Amino acid sequence: MKEIYVRGKTLPEAYHKAIMALHTEGDILTCSDWNQNQKEVSMTFDVEEPLGEPRVSRLFIGGHRELQQYVMEVMDGILDFKIGQGNCWPYTYHDRLTNYQGKFDQIEFIVQELKRNPDTRRAVAVIRDNDVDPFNNDAACLQNMQFFIRKDKLYCKVLMRSNDATEAAFMNAFAFISLQKSIADRLGVGMGGYTHRSHSFHCYSKDFDLLEQYASGIANKPFEDVTYEYAGFYEELMLESIPEIMRMVGGLSREP
Repeated sequence: MKEIYVRGKTLPEAYHKAIMALHTEGDILTCSDWNQNQKEVSMTFDVEEPLGEPRVSRLFIGGHRELQQYVMEVMDGILDFKIGQGNCWPYTYHDRLTNYQGKFDQIEFIVQELKRNPDTRRAVAVIRDNDVDPFNNDAACLQNMQFFIRKDKLYCKVLMRSNDATEAAFMNAFAFISLQKSIADRLGVGMGGYTHRSHSFHCYSKDFDLLEQYASGIANKPFEDVTYEYAGFYEELMLESIPEIMRMVGGLSREP
């Protein structure tokens, strides 16, 4: 597998470099679990200023509502009640982070550990649960998150076992950066860099045309035409979508 490292000042810059690298350097391989091919590399994309503008890529599935909902799933656990219902997933990232194996709040541990010793290398949250994931077709993609305070800034480093480049990676990173900001605020420190590592950064064959579309936009359009400023208009759109999201969640909660 090819190992690729890219770096950008902002999240969209780093993400777009990762997409271009996958497009140009990815190997096409079989993915028998999902009965299709995939284009794949091992990818690390590094974001120097996670809150820097423009903060939103236009190149992800969905829009402001979907992005707001995903942030709320990770940060607030708005769909935790669905765990284990019918054919739904057996986990959420929020539940694994705040209620690991039904007994351990890893976010609270991280905050207290970094307060105890700002130099610590022990502020780690583990997402993989070996009591569940080895036996589940939808095992958690996120494996762990580690946080460091260095020079009065909070750094976040994320490891994914698998990451869908076109359909999931940007939303994953945006939400994890939101979590990083929340922890930094609780600690009273600034924001350091964000590093997103995926052992398998891939695009399924069903989305090869979408990857080509993304790559064409990145290569041929001005950066401002494939990004949005978050502060202001886009942030307002996201916040305005919260009532609709909560109505949807309320409807799901009433389902048998």
